[in-house]
Formats: sequence, structure tokens, C-alpha cells
Amino acid sequence: MIDLDRRTTTFLALLAPFFAGVAAAQTSADKMSDMERDMSKVPWRGNEQIAMLIYPGMTVMDLIGPHCMFGSLMGAKIDLVAKTLEPVTSDAGVTIIPSATFQTCPLDLTVLFTPGGTDGTLAAAADPDTLAFMADRGARSKYVTSVCSGSLILGAAGLLKGYRASSHWSCRDALAGFGAIPTDARVVRDRNRITGAGVTSGLDFGLSMVAELRGQIYAECTQLVSEYDPDPPFNAGSMKTAPADVKAVMIKLLEGFTQKAEALAAASRI
Repeated sequence: MIDLDRRTTTFLALLAPFFAGVAAAQTSADKMSDMERDMSKVPWRGNEQIAMLIYPGMTVMDLIGPHCMFGSLMGAKIDLVAKTLEPVTSDAGVTIIPSATFQTCPLDLTVLFTPGGTDGTLAAAADPDTLAFMADRGARSKYVTSVCSGSLILGAAGLLKGYRASSHWSCRDALAGFGAIPTDARVVRDRNRITGAGVTSGLDFGLSMVAELRGQIYAECTQLVSEYDPDPPFNAGSMKTAPADVKAVMIKLLEGFTQKAEALAAASRI
């Protein structure tokens, strides 16, 4: 299990001068009209149990973006969970060491999360052991979550029936085959299901989860310390804004994956 104490000790040290000044600043804060911005009431430490599924061929950014944001949660415990403790290699060749297995992962979780990918995700979404683990922990977790095509795994595990959910644009429509309601949005929340769209939306998803768990002010502090202030050099980051020729070539490139995702979802109805 990953204990974030070393990382969060640094965060606490940075916040120490602030904590010392909270009492003195409270008189001024009391004069503010928006009393919700009372820093003294922010839950700086918690005890969340977070399990992040990892599997061969996952997209590493789908994992690391949310993990970076979850990592700001002082006192939280994060497990990187795989079938075994053998190293797991992502689709980009980055190798990650699991901290727990399906058997040793805590039973009752605050957050269950899965990243996406392409062929590796399809394999995970068809693996009985993976689906059994996700179904079991998903039934117990306070929040069931994913980023990118990770929602295919949630769907295959029966965790999205009747829920609105997002995914990467290349496989979002396939979610309907699992009984989900495909929704075109960066982050989609339906009750305790929170799903992100493709890859970099994991950062938005992560911040949304931090706000859900600790409040907006904590999330804003996380955003600032992460210096997450996106200003992309091009406006081609979604199917709504990308140039027509870019969309055409990427749709063609990913059509095989799209077809496989739709086939996976169709098979779940049999």
C-alpha cells in the first residue's frame, strides 16, 4: 500500500505558515459574505482508501494524471492493484510496480478507479478475474470511477447499467451496449459513478474527485500547487474543435479499436 506521508509531509510543511495564521485571519474571514471560504474548516487530512487498477497495455497518462491529484490528499492511502505483484508495463513502455493484488486489496474502498487504453483495456475488460474483482469492489466502494476507455471495464463488470458515463470519443458510444448512457462531457457524474473522457481529462477528473472528497478549497490548493493552468498550443483537443482533416485521419486510425469496443459491448448483451 502506498503511504503518502512522505509526499504530504512536504505539502504540510508548505502549509504550516498558513495554518499558523488561520486563527489571526479568522476575524477578517468572518467579514466575508461567502462563509464557505473558511479555510479553518477545510479537512486537510483524511483516511480515504483508494484502489487504482493497473493492467498490461493501459495508457499510463490515464493513471498518472488522477494519481497525481489523489496524491495531494493528505492521509489517504492509494493502492495500485493488479492480478499479481509482477511489474505491469503500459502501452508506452512505462513499467509500474503494483502495491496490492486482487486478493490483498482492501475490501471497502472510498474510490475504485480504472484507467483506459486500447487493446490492453479490451483484454482487461474480457478477463474474468479482473471483472470479478471490479464487480466485487465496485459493489462496496463509495465511488466507482474511470478515465478514458477505462469505462469499458466498468461496463463489462456490470457497474454502469443505467448510469450516464463518459469515455474516450473513439469508444464512448459503445457504452450503450453495457446499459450505460453515453455522455459527451469532460467529467460525468451520475450518483456515485464518476467517469472522465479521454486521457488528459484525468487531470480534470482528479481535481473533481479531490473536490468531492475534501471540498473546493482543497481542490483549488491542489490545482495551484500542481500549476494546472492549461493553455494548449493548438485547439484540436476534442471532436468539437479539431480541424476536419485531423478528425478524419484519427477516426480512421482508431476505427479498429472502435469496432472491437463495440463488439465487446455487444457480446455483453448475449
